[in-house]
Amino acid sequence: METVMEDEEYTYRDVFLPTLIPRIPAPGLERGTVERRRGRDIVIAIGHGPNSKHAFDWALIHLVRLADTLYLVHAVSSVRSEIVYEASQALMEKLSVEAFQIAMVRTMARIVSGDAGKVICKEAERVKPAAVVMGTRGRSLIQSVFQGSVSDYCVHNCKSAPVIIVPGKEAGDGSLTWN
Repeated sequence: METVMEDEEYTYRDVFLPTLIPRIPAPGLERGTVERRRGRDIVIAIGHGPNSKHAFDWALIHLVRLADTLYLVHAVSSVRSEIVYEASQALMEKLSVEAFQIAMVRTMARIVSGDAGKVICKEAERVKPAAVVMGTRGRSLIQSVFQGSVSDYCVHNCKSAPVIIVPGKEAGDGSLTWN
């Protein structure tokens, strides 16, 4: 078992993705140079629900371009639980392979324990991405008001990047077609 890392606000474990995807070292260029601008960093909040997969698919089709790096972030209750970690790791590996096959992009993955909204914003602050992409949970407006909403929290608290909220699948799959 690899090391569980602890930050002052949350605990995380990096996911080591399949070796069939070439590991490209991060460029040693500063963020503002012309060479670095070709590839962007994009954070995608991942969950086990269908709306999360829908948001991931939307990002691959409409946002991601060659040379970008995707940072998959999955918030869980505990990264110390092997069952939770293995299920999350399998999901991250599957999405990583799909991202490489569809968009030929590099993927990094991190499983983080803690409040989902807070850890997504913390990861966005660490990565400084071009965008944070997330799906909706599929709750009604009333449920979101009483129980809170991760996407609403991120919209109001992620200061380092714009937050893109992709409507759920029930809103229609028309946005997932190739033009």
